[in-house]
Amino acid sequence: MRNKPTQAVFKNTSHSPVKRSYKLNKQPVFVIVAFVVILSLLYAFSGPSEKENNPPVQIQNVDLNLPSAPLLSYIPEQIQDVETQWQYVTVKKGQTLSSIFDDIDLSQSLLYKIIHIDKEAKKLTKIFPGASIGFVKDEGGQFKQLKYKLSETQELFVKQEGEQLTSKVVELPLETTIHSAKGVISGSLFNAGKKAGLTDNMVMQLANIFAWDIDFILDIRSGDKFSLIYEKIEQDGEFIRDGKILAASFTNQGETFTAVAFDDGNGVSYYNPEGRNMKKAFLRAPLNFSYISSNFNPKRFHPVQKRVKPHRGIDYAAPRGTPIYAAGDGKVIRSAYSKYNGNHIFIKHPSGIVTKYLHLTKRYVKKGQRVKQGKTIGTLGSTGMATGPHLHYEFVLNGVHRNPRTVKLPKASPLKKSKMPEFKNYAEPILSQLDSLNFDAKHIAQTKIAKTKSS
Repeated sequence: MRNKPTQAVFKNTSHSPVKRSYKLNKQPVFVIVAFVVILSLLYAFSGPSEKENNPPVQIQNVDLNLPSAPLLSYIPEQIQDVETQWQYVTVKKGQTLSSIFDDIDLSQSLLYKIIHIDKEAKKLTKIFPGASIGFVKDEGGQFKQLKYKLSETQELFVKQEGEQLTSKVVELPLETTIHSAKGVISGSLFNAGKKAGLTDNMVMQLANIFAWDIDFILDIRSGDKFSLIYEKIEQDGEFIRDGKILAASFTNQGETFTAVAFDDGNGVSYYNPEGRNMKKAFLRAPLNFSYISSNFNPKRFHPVQKRVKPHRGIDYAAPRGTPIYAAGDGKVIRSAYSKYNGNHIFIKHPSGIVTKYLHLTKRYVKKGQRVKQGKTIGTLGSTGMATGPHLHYEFVLNGVHRNPRTVKLPKASPLKKSKMPEFKNYAEPILSQLDSLNFDAKHIAQTKIAKTKSS
C-alpha cells in the first residue's frame, strides 16, 4: 500500500491564488507599522506629564545599611541648639544671681520663676565666686537657656519652652587616667615637680607620703630624685583635678624610700614593699613650712637676749597664720601664754614623749583635750620673745631634749598577715613599673655624667 504524501505547510499547487493572497495580507502589515511610527512621533514631541517625568522606581533586595537614628534632626529647636551661642558669666566675689540677671538685662521675675522650678534649680541661689554660668538669648534678647555646673559630675540646664520653664540635670562622667613622672632636685622640690609636669598639689601629696621619714626642707639635697605613678581625673579629655598617687619612691641623700597605695579594708594607706605602713607615730615636721630659719643647735646666740642660750628645738619660719599640726596622738597638758613662749601648747604622747609648740598666734585646743596626729592645734605667729613669725618646736623624750630631725621614731604597724598575699599580688606589678622609671632616670643621669667627662 502506498503511503499518502505529507502535505507541506507552505506547498503551493497553484501560483495565482497564492499571489492574490500575498497582496491582501501585505496591506495590514504596512498599516500597523505606520501606526506605530505615528505614535512614536507623537510621544517624542509631546510634553510628559508630571507623573511620567518622575516614574516610581522599585528597588528590590538592596541593603542600604541605614543608621538606627537620623544623623541630623530637622526639628527647629534642635537645629537651634546646634547653633547655640553661649554667653558666659564668671561669678565675682560678693556677686549674686540677682545682680547677674540685672547685668545681662534679664528680669527678676524670670529669676524667681527659675529658682522655683524644682529643688535642683534652687541650687542656683548658692553660687560661689569663680563659678561660670552660661546664658542663651534669642534675637530679641529674650531668655532661652541657662546652664550651671552643680558639681564635677552634674550640670543643670534650664530652658524656656514656649510659656513653660523646664530644668534638667545632665550627668558628666569622669575618666581616671594613669600617668608617671620622675625628676631630680637641683633647687626646691616644687621646682623639680613643676619640671616633671606635676601640680603643686601633687608635689604636696608626694611630700605627705614620706613626711614621717624625710624633712623636706632640712633634709633635701641637690641630686635627690623621685619617681611616681599617679592618677589624673579628666572630663572630655580636659584635666579636672589630681587623683591619688598609686606608687612613689624618693631618694634622699642616697637612701631610697618606696611606698605603694593599698586598701586594707579600712581605706587607702601607703605601705613600703614589706607591707609596713609609711605612717608612723610622729611627723618629722608639724606644719607645711616655707623655709626654716634655725637648725637644731644646743649652743646658739639668742638674737633677743644677746647671749648664748641652748636652742633645744627647731624654728620653722613661715607666714603668720600657717596651721600648726599635732605631731602625734596625745593629750594636751598645757595651753597657755607666757612672756617668753607667747601662746604655747605642750602635748604628752605615749612612751614618755612630749612635744612643745611655741610663739603661736592662736591656740585651738585646751588643757586636758585629746588630739589626733595632724589635727590643727593653732596657727604660727610671733608672740612672746620672738624676732619674727615662726614656730619653735621641741621634742622631749623622758625629760631629755632630742633633735626632732634625727630622733628615732617608733616603727609603724605592718599589715595583717592575712592581707599580705593580697598586698604582694597588687604591689609587685606596680612596683616593677616604678623600678623601670628609676632605671630610666639612673641611665639618663649616667649618660649625662659620661658626656660631661668626655667633653
